[in-house]
Amino acid sequence: MADILLEVKDLTKHFVSKEGFFGSSGTVHAVNGVSFRLASGQTLGLVGESGCGKTTLGRTLLRLYRPNSGEIIFDGLDITHRSSRLMRPLRKDMQMIFQDPFSSLNPRMTVSSLVAEPFQVHGGIERHQISSKVAELLDMVGLDPKSADRYPHEFSGGQRQRIGIARAIALSPKLIIADEPVSALDVSIQSQILNLMAKLKKSLQLSYIFIAHDLAVVEHISDMVAVMYLGKIVEYTDSSNLYSNPLHPYTKILIDSIPVAKVGAKRERAIIKGDVPSPLNPPSGCAFHPRCPLATDICRQQQPDVKDHGTSGVSHKVACHHV
Repeated sequence: MADILLEVKDLTKHFVSKEGFFGSSGTVHAVNGVSFRLASGQTLGLVGESGCGKTTLGRTLLRLYRPNSGEIIFDGLDITHRSSRLMRPLRKDMQMIFQDPFSSLNPRMTVSSLVAEPFQVHGGIERHQISSKVAELLDMVGLDPKSADRYPHEFSGGQRQRIGIARAIALSPKLIIADEPVSALDVSIQSQILNLMAKLKKSLQLSYIFIAHDLAVVEHISDMVAVMYLGKIVEYTDSSNLYSNPLHPYTKILIDSIPVAKVGAKRERAIIKGDVPSPLNPPSGCAFHPRCPLATDICRQQQPDVKDHGTSGVSHKVACHHV
């Protein structure tokens, strides 16, 4: 069995929100008791609708946000409450790819400066080696090294995301958290970026947490998939098992919403009603019960425990009263 690179135990991140003329406050339950493991060399697909807490979870794992409670064990080290000073040496092992490649790149810097910046911050190579290393990284992500002196606005969206990927892999990290890395790109470009990430994962022995709102996007890149709803993981298993045998009603609806590519094929589609409830005022019991076609009184009153419904040695964890 592969070594565990990242272990998350009952992680919680809440924000205090002030609203109204008199500054009345409330608590945003962004991440609410999340637990999972990620093995070295694996990709975890983290999926769910906008507003379910995926991005907050990713930033908390990188310790860009300080968690309220729980544990984050990275590469054998407990980083849950590490100070910024003690986190600094670990930053090279934990990198992020952002959703919007244009806003994540400084428009006043050339591509060469952008890709070289991680070396200037963390070191690791001699100054005279930086130019050749930048050229090597650009070539690895499918860009012409001769374009190193150009600026971000001179590139297409897909090319800018490749620049962001080059920055992320520059320091040979162990973990990359990719926050909706293809959602801002054309469909034809999405597959190219996904193929590039899969290729780099294999050649550089990377581990990914791939955040997306579309289950179709993560199907072929993920080893494990966690479905998140209103700050909680409601279903967690390996990719093939999730798509062939979804157990949570929310997961089933998300899979039913994936378009069928075959001409003339039809799929019975379950309609998800309503919007995601506000994390300022989450529902009692199961958070999904106001929208769930299977909801009963116990769903409204009691929060479901996460139970393993796996068979044949395959773990399949689900939080639902009616599995």
